[in-house]
Amino acid sequence: MRFLVYILFSKKIDKFYIGHTGDNILERLRKHNSNHKGFTGKSDDWKIVYTEEFDTKEEAYKRERQIKSWKSRKQILKLIGEEHPDL
Repeated sequence: MRFLVYILFSKKIDKFYIGHTGDNILERLRKHNSNHKGFTGKSDDWKIVYTEEFDTKEEAYKRERQIKSWKSRKQILKLIGEEHPDL
């Protein structure tokens, strides 16, 4: 099984979301775009703008925490490429 670290972006609220999953990424995106409580429930236009694959859940979680620790929009834009069409 492969694990993904992913970054989502919502134009409506102009925010990024960083997460990891072992599930199908499109199903995970559908859940983020559904009406629910939580950070991603605030918008329904989330798009996948970046993914990285890992062999283990632990590696994926470690990378997710690393990206979140940056607390820097500038570094996230550098990672995903500022020219991304969904931004």
